[in-house]
Amino acid sequence: MPHSAAETIYQAIESIELIDPHTHINPHAPASRTLADILGYHYYTELAHSAGMPKEPIEEPDLAPRELVRRLVENLQPLENTSQYHWLVAICQKFFSFQSDRLDSSNWEALYDTAEKTMSAADWSQTVLQESKVRAVFLTNDFDDSLEGFDTETYIPCLRTDDLVFKFHQRETQERLERSSGVSLNGSLSSLRDALRQRFEHFSAKGGRACAISLPPNFEPTLVNEGRGTNAFDAMLHQSESAAPAQKQAFSRTLFWMLAELCDEFGLPFDLMIGVNRGVYASGVYQGQDLYDSRVSLIQYRELFNAFADVKFPVSVLASVTNQELVSYAWIFPNVLTNGHWWYSNTPSFIHRDAQARLEAVPANKQIGYYSDAYKLEFVWPKFDMYRRVLSNVLADHFVGMNGWSEERAIELGHRVLRGNVEEIFLKQSASKMTFDSASSKPASSKPASTSDLGSIALAAEAIGTVAVEPIDQLPSEDEIQMLEVPDVELDRGSDQESHPDADAIDAQAEPDPLPLESLSFDNPSDESAASLHHEIQPLRNEKSFELDEDSLQLKPDPMTGELRLPNPAESNDEGENSEDDDFELRDE
Repeated sequence: MPHSAAETIYQAIESIELIDPHTHINPHAPASRTLADILGYHYYTELAHSAGMPKEPIEEPDLAPRELVRRLVENLQPLENTSQYHWLVAICQKFFSFQSDRLDSSNWEALYDTAEKTMSAADWSQTVLQESKVRAVFLTNDFDDSLEGFDTETYIPCLRTDDLVFKFHQRETQERLERSSGVSLNGSLSSLRDALRQRFEHFSAKGGRACAISLPPNFEPTLVNEGRGTNAFDAMLHQSESAAPAQKQAFSRTLFWMLAELCDEFGLPFDLMIGVNRGVYASGVYQGQDLYDSRVSLIQYRELFNAFADVKFPVSVLASVTNQELVSYAWIFPNVLTNGHWWYSNTPSFIHRDAQARLEAVPANKQIGYYSDAYKLEFVWPKFDMYRRVLSNVLADHFVGMNGWSEERAIELGHRVLRGNVEEIFLKQSASKMTFDSASSKPASSKPASTSDLGSIALAAEAIGTVAVEPIDQLPSEDEIQMLEVPDVELDRGSDQESHPDADAIDAQAEPDPLPLESLSFDNPSDESAASLHHEIQPLRNEKSFELDEDSLQLKPDPMTGELRLPNPAESNDEGENSEDDDFELRDE
């Protein structure tokens, strides 16, 4: 494909204002303060260590930022061929007017001083967002985060649940959940559900838009029965870290399933980042010890995907070798989405192959093109720019060159996977299932929207750039009934002056013998008592007889209203026709 088409597409999608759906940014210190915050990113420390730099000079306690940069710069030369080095140079050129394409001992000090002065500006974080064309970034928040002190429309909370699922055997995790939720964990699964629900309510009220978790390759989310889950919960509370591995596994599955249920209840997407094996290289630098494990398979998640059809599962896989399986699952399951290019798949060659496979096979509305996974705002731009250039080439070569699309049509697809789907999946869906306080336009609770809530939802949705209101459910939910504090049944015995029925008098009026229905025959009554009743009991249509049938005399709930009533044979007929053999009617003539 001619270079001009790819460049035209790139220029168009480069202008898109981004919403980054997954970062590790600290909203209280989102941007870097010195060049050490940039070079200290684990990509550079782990690559420098891999190239031969000892671990100790990198992680020396109380190491001054300037000295850390000096040491790392002296070990950067072997990294110059990597994509990560390209990000570093691009950041320095864009934000600090760096003129060279190589950072070395001849220029790092001047760059350090310039960067430090630039970063000291009070509005530096906002400047980075503006120059990067980033409207908002999703965070990675601990479950006990107060979510206070930052703008949640720019820094969007995301409930990260790894500690809850995989570290609950630790006393500290249990205490954190009790302290943050205000719910005492008494050993019953209902107390655990209450605590987790409170955390979902807290995050929803603060503008949270997703739940997320990183999962090891051997994890298989399946439904654990209540008794097994209760036993496992008890082991976590009373045996803590000495609990048996089987108990820890059962509890992890129990709590994970509860999280999926709450995502369903609160309308939140559940981000699954699958396949990381922790601590493979035990002697590695900080965050440079984990690797992917090809033994993972999405077949392990089949029960989850089948059970929660209304929950969106944006799935990230750690290795490009798992991408085809992810493409296949997103191809088949409506609730499985492809999500970004994670970690070891985050280089141009892997992105090109994986992105093209997804664009060729997965519906366009089910692809979240990219997220930065950044720890500092400065990295959002170079990472997204790498993806945009790869995406532009795929759109130009395959869709324009091979499929004959117009450039405008290719640009529309690029916009969709870069920005449109992020809004549709994370912002629109979650907003449509929450109610908002009309004064603040912030989520107020997770109860279904009522008519009075719709105006507030529209305001809140407009504030995040989309308007979507779920249809009104005319039937009140159980929560709405309880909120009214009005009993649905009231017993009125009347005033004390009214006379009450006399039981003996009622008993005296009752017939001494039961009605002999078993001996009735409409054509030939067998005795005088039956014959005397013949004029009172008339068959419907052309019925000839009535025989006692205990099943037909059992009260059963109406499938629509739940009201107990005698079954209607016409409703149970497989052909949808009235039965002429079973209907009867008692008439009082």
